[in-house]
Order: sequence, then C-alpha cells, then structure tokens
Amino acid sequence: MRRRRESSVISQIFVGSCIAMVVIFGLYLIADKDKEEVQPVVPQEVEVVQETKTEEPKIEGKVTPSPSNPNLKVEYSSKEWVTHGGDYYNRRYSILDQITSENIGDLKPTWVTSLGSGAEPKYSGEATPLVVDGIMYVATGANDIFALDAKTGEQIWAYEPDISQEMDTVCCGWTTRGLAVGDGKVYAGLLDARLIALDQKTGELQWETKVAEWEEGYTVTSAPLYYNGKVYTGVAGGEYGIRGRVMAYDADLGYEVWRFYTIPGPGDVNGDSWPDNDSWLTGGGPVWNTPAVDPELGYIYFATGNTAPDLDGSNREGDNLYANSVVAINAENGDYVWHFQEVHHDIWDMDPANPVVLFDVEKDGVMRKGLGQAGKTGWVYFLDRTDGTPLIGIEEKPVPQLAEQKTSPTQPFPVGDAFVPQGVFQEDVDKDLGDEFEGQIGDIFTPFWEEPITLKPGPAGGANWPPSAYNPDTELFYVLGNDNYFSFARQEEEAFEEGSMYIGSIMQPVSNAPVRGTVTALDVKTNKIVWQQNWDAQAYSGVLTTKGNLVFVGHNDGRLIAFDAKTGDQLWEYMMDAGANAPSITYEIDGEQYISIYAAGNALAGSKHGDKIYTFKLGGTLPEGQVIDGSVKEKVDVIEETEGETVSSDFGLGVYTNSCIACHGDQGANGHNGPNLQDSKFAENREDVIERITNGGTSMPSFKDTLTQEEIDAVADYVLTVISPLGK
Repeated sequence: MRRRRESSVISQIFVGSCIAMVVIFGLYLIADKDKEEVQPVVPQEVEVVQETKTEEPKIEGKVTPSPSNPNLKVEYSSKEWVTHGGDYYNRRYSILDQITSENIGDLKPTWVTSLGSGAEPKYSGEATPLVVDGIMYVATGANDIFALDAKTGEQIWAYEPDISQEMDTVCCGWTTRGLAVGDGKVYAGLLDARLIALDQKTGELQWETKVAEWEEGYTVTSAPLYYNGKVYTGVAGGEYGIRGRVMAYDADLGYEVWRFYTIPGPGDVNGDSWPDNDSWLTGGGPVWNTPAVDPELGYIYFATGNTAPDLDGSNREGDNLYANSVVAINAENGDYVWHFQEVHHDIWDMDPANPVVLFDVEKDGVMRKGLGQAGKTGWVYFLDRTDGTPLIGIEEKPVPQLAEQKTSPTQPFPVGDAFVPQGVFQEDVDKDLGDEFEGQIGDIFTPFWEEPITLKPGPAGGANWPPSAYNPDTELFYVLGNDNYFSFARQEEEAFEEGSMYIGSIMQPVSNAPVRGTVTALDVKTNKIVWQQNWDAQAYSGVLTTKGNLVFVGHNDGRLIAFDAKTGDQLWEYMMDAGANAPSITYEIDGEQYISIYAAGNALAGSKHGDKIYTFKLGGTLPEGQVIDGSVKEKVDVIEETEGETVSSDFGLGVYTNSCIACHGDQGANGHNGPNLQDSKFAENREDVIERITNGGTSMPSFKDTLTQEEIDAVADYVLTVISPLGK
C-alpha cells in the first residue's frame, strides 16, 4: 500500500513537471514573438557596448536606415531658449525681431543677478543659459545650478553638487557649458563625470549616474542633449589617454541605454585605422560639445577630439579614427552611420571642438541638408548631413612627411577661405616675434620632432569650443577664431599612467607674441568670407544671431558687442564687470524681447572673473550698480595654518592648481595659453614672477584682486623652487 502510494506521488510529480515544461515553452514562444515590441530595462550598472559590423560602410553608399521622427519639425528658437544650441540643429538663431539693427541703440540693462558662485580664478564661465516657461536655468564654472525668474532675475532655487576639490585630472579649467531641460527635469553633466537630473520646479535631485571615473582622466564639460526620452553626453579627457565615448541615458530613470566608442577596437568598423597594438585603448577621441539632431533622419551629430598622446604619432600609425572627426550615429541605438575626418593622424592637437551646426539651404536649385563644423585648422567643413560627403568641395592634398611621426600622406583642404592665418612666415617673425626668436617656422600640417617649430594655427584654434551660428536670412555661418603662435617640440615621455597627462611632447604659446582673434561671416554656399572683424585678443565667447539682422559676440574685456549680420559693422556694445566668455541668448516674455549673457570670465582667455547674469531689453531702466543677490550662501575657503617648508610648498601647489594649471599645464608644461615655465628664464627670478602674477602680462590677467599677497608669494615660491628646476 505504501509502495503504491509512493508510485502515485511520483506519477503526479512527473505529470506536473511535463505540464510545467509545456507552459514554460509556450511562454517562451510568446516572449520570442513579442521581443521586438518590448524594450528591456537595462540596469544602471550594465554596460551596453555598440554593435560591431563586419563590413565597412562607404560614405558614397546608402547608409543604414535609422528610426526617424519626421513628425517632429525643428523650429527656429523664438520665445524660449530650450536647448544649448537654441534648437536641435544648434543654429543659435532666433526669429525674434523686436530688437533690430535699427533700434539697438536703445538696448539697456533691465536686471543683473550675482550668483555668488564660480568667480574664483580656477573657474571659467562658459555656460549658455536656458529659458523655459519663463524660468532661466544656468550653471556656473563651479557646476552650481540656478533657476531664476527670467523677467526679474530673482532666484527660484539653486543646487550645489558635491564635487571633490581634490580633482587633479582637469585639463583646461573648471567649467561647464550648460544644461538640458526636458521631461520635467533639468539635466547636467558634472566635472567629476556624473550625470544628474533635477526636478525642474524644485531643483531636487531625481537621479544620478556615474558616467566614468574622474580618477582615470574622464570629465564632463559639455551641456547634455535631451531628445526623444533620452539624455546624451560625451566625455572630456583626451589629454589623459582616455577612450572617448558618447552615451545615451534613459531620461526618466537614468540608466544607460547605449554606448558608442569614438575609438573603435580591433574588429570594429574602422578599427584597422589603428596599428596592431594597444594604442587604441588610450587613443583619446573625447566629445566635449553638445550633439545636433536631425529628427527626420534619426541621426545625432558631434565632433570628436584629439588622439592620445596628442603630439606623438610614433606609436599609433594610421588615420586614428574616429578622432578629429565629425560623426553621425543612429539616435535610437548608437549605431555608426558615417564620419568625416578633418585631420588624419593628428600630431598638433588640432581637434574639432566647435559644436556641429545643421542647416537647410538651396544650392544649385536643390534643397540640401547641410552641416557646418568649424575646426581648429581655421576652416569650416561644410558637409551633406545625409551621408557626410562635402557640400562644397574638400580636396585631399599631399602634406610634408616625417617618418618618425608616422604622418599621414595627405590631409583634407576645404575649398574656400580660411578664417585665420594658417602658417608662420618671415614677415610674421619680423613683425611679431623679433630678433630674439629662435627655431624653425612652418605652416599648417608641418610635422616636428627634435627641433622646435612654430606654427599656426595651434591647439587653441582656429575655432575652439565657443559655438558658431547660422542665420537663414543671410545664409551666413558666423564663427569665432583665434590667431596664436604655438611652438612644438618632441620630448621623451614616460609610459601611459592612468589618471596622468598623456601629451607625448611639448607644446606652448610663444612668449610675448601677440594674440589675435577674428569674428567671421562665411557664405555656406561658397565657403567664402563675406565679412570679418579682427581683434587684438582671442575671440572666445560664442555667437548669437537673430532675425533682427544682428550678431552678438562677447569680448574678453567684458563687452557684449552687436554687429550688423549682413555687413559686419559694429552697432552697439555694453561693458560688464567680467570677461564675456559665454554665448548670449534671446527670449520673449509678455511681448518684450530680452538678451541675456553669463559674464564670469575665463581662465584660458586670461579675462577678469565674475559671477553675474546680465539681461537687456529695449528701454531697460536698471539703476547703475543695482544687482540682485542670487547666491545660495557665502562660500569661505578655510586654509589651515601649518608649519614647515613642505607645507608651504603644498600651499603653493594648491594655489597653482586653482589659478595657474589651466594655462600653464601640470608641472608648468603643456598648458593651453601660457608659456612653459620649466624652460622660462623669467621663472627663475622671484621678483619677476611676483610682478607678473600681480600685474599680468601679454595674455595673462592680473591676480592682485583675486589672490592675497600670501597666496601670490606662495605660488611664486612654488614656481621658483619646484617647477623651474624641472627644466634644468
């Protein structure tokens, strides 16, 4: 009886198991049938890597279809400024025309707000404010985020992220270029490589995602892009031997949806543009500009940064894709679509940092989907954004060769005009450099090795990060350019070390040489200059253009300047209390048009620092000196008093890191706008160093109003006793 009962139980178990297997198999068939309709939730910690292709796509051929959104029409900016570039095309053009070239003389301040953040020397104010539903959102160089009443300037809320002040992997000064707004949230990429979302109404943190590790050299300086339920961001850090990438995150929950590596690996599409070694793992290719979007095609477009090491090509033979390129990828899944490389096998740090601008224009009787990208080379590259082919003409031409650098045999030369000089000639030496100048001179794409060579353009551009603009009324592309003398020479460098600079050689601006800038309007159908303004200073802010026939540009000396969009004639200016080194915007509230700019200075431009938003309208009646306090609270840096020589050196290092490293570089070398202090005779004399820190120089700002005498003495001693001996 017992055995029969056991047999019955076993039979029941067997039958039940069979039924369960049938049910599970049925569920599997249903799930398999519907798997294309159900999107899996990807956990935040899971890395989604781009799908590799076995065949290399050709630019001339048909591109892989991508999910388009043809019902989403990209409108010109009007009453609001909702994206970093004004619209998804990054055009920085507004149809508002209450303020015009005829009445701009009546443009006056209506409110000025002090944010109480980002005014210290290590910070740079580069952010574009956003205006949505009457609220202005802006981020300071300290990455503090503010919401202001766009009509009055009064603070609504503020958010202060906790960023380690010990960060030592910041290439080019502490900064951010802005924010994104969408889905009821404000999104920000933080310098320590975090992406955050704040409640748009309250400023409360909604989610936070770690994009990368700052200790490994990754940072985020660009404004993120919000589009179609996703938030897109790239990473900076090309000087630290990173592997560049662009990522899309779910806008609601913050998990990573897909990732596209800007440096392909072995077996990836175009992975053979790198040699058969591990150089691609530290190949650079950062993305520190905000992508543009064409919803109809379903593509996003961005420019990629320099290869790594920046100046030494000896161990990375090949074109080194996708560094120094304009890249189009599928907005939904991150698949590669096309690329155009502006500098093959870059050894001059001439990477394209300017945001990509999209536009539609009739050419030869046909409407074309155009794209413009202003390079550090001093050219604007006009392409057809459907497939990456030249819109006007770009010729591959032979260039000087150097076997040690594994140089590319040819480089792309756009048909049309360069907007800055592209070489150094004897008349330049006689006029600008004088009899004391030593070394060789050359022009664009001249290679270098042991002997120093001075070239134009250089790592500062050409065009740098300050955004360009396109005006459909004039069909002109407006770009800011820098005209600097830069010297290059090879220097043996230690092997790659994670989190340390990985430059490869020495680059430095020529001491006491003039620094110049250009504001240029180019015809997008011919790539020819229509008008140009020349400055005795870097042009380092960004461009806004409007239907009122106006172009607005900021100046290092603190002026916001307006030009006639058609002729380039200067029509108006207003002097602010700090460098105007961020792009201006325009918006409308209650039937009145406003112009607004964040004026906070810039470490690399050597301009005076500040912390204010200036806002203007026709007939503005702000009493002189009246400033709204929009700060959260007063920040006080407490310096502990300690004894001993080592502590004094640490104090000097701290001041150097906060105030000097962006221009002069780590350990006094490979900065972006200052001379090499290791080899400077000037840096060997304490009195000379103190005098220069106090009063400034050719392109160096005075620090007498921003550093105490104790801090000036400490950094002078650090330069004299620690940095200067490194060059001996």
